[in-house]
Amino acid sequence: MKLLNIDKDILLKPLQMVSGIVERRHTLPILSNVYLKATNNRLEVIATDLEIQIATSAALDQEYAGETLTISARKTLDILRALPDKTKITLEASENRAILKSGKSKFNLQTLPSSDFPLIAPKENATVQTVTLEQTVLKNMLQKVQFAMAQQDIRYYLNGLLLVLDGDIMRLVATDGHRLSHASTTLNINAASREIILPRKTVIELVKLLGDDNETVDLEITDTQITIKFGNVTLVSKLVDGKFPDYKRVIPTELKNTLILGRETLQEALQRASILSNEKFRGVRWVLTKNLLKIICSNSEQEEAEEELEVSYEGEPLDIGFNVNYILDCLNNLAVQDVNCILGDSNSSMLMTIKEDSTFQYVVMPMRI
Repeated sequence: MKLLNIDKDILLKPLQMVSGIVERRHTLPILSNVYLKATNNRLEVIATDLEIQIATSAALDQEYAGETLTISARKTLDILRALPDKTKITLEASENRAILKSGKSKFNLQTLPSSDFPLIAPKENATVQTVTLEQTVLKNMLQKVQFAMAQQDIRYYLNGLLLVLDGDIMRLVATDGHRLSHASTTLNINAASREIILPRKTVIELVKLLGDDNETVDLEITDTQITIKFGNVTLVSKLVDGKFPDYKRVIPTELKNTLILGRETLQEALQRASILSNEKFRGVRWVLTKNLLKIICSNSEQEEAEEELEVSYEGEPLDIGFNVNYILDCLNNLAVQDVNCILGDSNSSMLMTIKEDSTFQYVVMPMRI
C-alpha cells in the first residue's frame, strides 16, 4: 500500500472488531498481523488464527488500486488509540516496513508479505446450507447458553457450542458436564436436520460483534466450516469435529417442586452468601420449606453465611447443594424479573426456566455438601 490518507477512526473501528482473535504469541509470526487491502473506495481488514477468520470493511473517500499490507494488529491498535480523537493518519509502505504518521507523530513498523497471509478460503464444491435470522435473536440466544461451555476440557467437543437445525427450529446447547443451557428459535424456513459444534472462541467473538437490532445475519454451513455474515462483517470458522452428548437426556421432565423468585433478589443473596463459601468447591445449600428459602454457605475456617428469602413455594421440604458459580452464571446472563426453579429431591438436577422465553432451559447438577 503506497499511501493511505484517512481519518483515524476509519482504520481504528475495523481493527477493534477483528483484533480479538489475534494471538499475542504465535508460532507463525504473520498471525500477529492484520491484513489490509484498499480496493476502489473500500478498506478491507482481516484477522485470523487459522481456526477463525474475521473480515470487515470501511468506506474510503478516494479510489485505491488494490494495494495490500500486513501490519501488527496490537501495535497498530495501541498507536491509533493513543492518538488524539478526530485526527488524520497516513500509512505508507515500502518493502518490509510501514510508516504511520499523524501530525508530528511518526511510527516505523515492521510488515510481512501479504502474499503469506493465510486467508481461509471457502471450500470448493461444498454443499452450503443457509439460515437467516435477526441479529438480536441470535445474540440473545447465544448469551443465554454460551456461559455453560466448558473451558479447556479434555472432552474437546464440550469446549464449544452445539447448533442444531431441526425443520423450522434452530437450537443452541452448551454444557460442561455439570450444567447445561438450552435455547431455541423458530426459523422462517424448513431446514435439513443437522448438528454442528462451534468453537468456543467463535462463540465469544460472535457475541461481541452481533448488534442488538433487527438486521439479519446469514449462517452458511458446510460439513467443515461456517460462514456468518452480518452488516459489513464476515466471520469464517472451522467446526469442531466431534459427537456432542445427547442433551435431551439431561433435561429433566418429571420434577414437581416449583420455586418462583426474583432474579435480582436471588442473585444478590447468593453473591453475599458466597463470600464465605469454600473457595475450591464453591458449594451452597438451599434449604426449602413452605414459602421460605434458606441459602447457606460455609468454609473450612468454620465460617458460615445464611440468607433467608420469602418465596413462592408449596413443594415438599428440601435440602440440596449446588455450585454457587453455576447458578450465578445463569442469573448474570438473564435480563428478566423472575426465574422458575423446578426441583425434585436432593439427588436430582434443578431446572431453571423463565416465562419470557419458554425455550430457555438451564439444568444444574446437585453437589454433596
